Amino acid sequence: MLKEFREFALKGNVVDMAVGIIIGAAFTTIVTSLVNDVLMPPIGVLLGGVDFSNYFLPLTMGEAPASLDAAKAAGVPVLAYGKFVNAIINFAIVAFALFMVIRQMNRLKERIAKGEAPAPSAPPRQEVLLEEIRDLLKPRG
Repeated sequence: MLKEFREFALKGNVVDMAVGIIIGAAFTTIVTSLVNDVLMPPIGVLLGGVDFSNYFLPLTMGEAPASLDAAKAAGVPVLAYGKFVNAIINFAIVAFALFMVIRQMNRLKERIAKGEAPAPSAPPRQEVLLEEIRDLLKPRG
C-alpha cells in the first residue's frame, strides 16, 4: 500500500498540479493587489469617490453604521455586497489572464505543429567574431 501511494504521489500529473496550485495562490495575491490598489481607486474616482469594498446593507432596523468596519465593530449583521463586487472583479481579471495565457499557448502549439517554430535569436557578436577567426585559422592547420 505504501508503494502504491508513493507511485501515485510522485506521478508527473500530481507534481504538476501541486506546482500549479502554489503558483495560483501566489498569483491570487497579485490579482488582489491589482484590483484593490490599481483598478478600484480610478473606478471609485470615476464614480464619484465610490469604494465598493465599503458598500453594505444592514440587516437590522435602526440607524445604519457609517462604515462596514463600524457595523462589524458594533456587531450589526450586514450584507457586504461591495466585497462581493470586488470578488467578481477579481474573478474576471483572473479568468481573463488565464484566457490570454492559454490563448497564446494554443497559438504557439499551432505554429509548432505547422513547422513555424519561433526562429532562434542571432548569436552574440563575440561568438560570430570567434567563428570568423576560427574559420580564418583553419587553413593554417
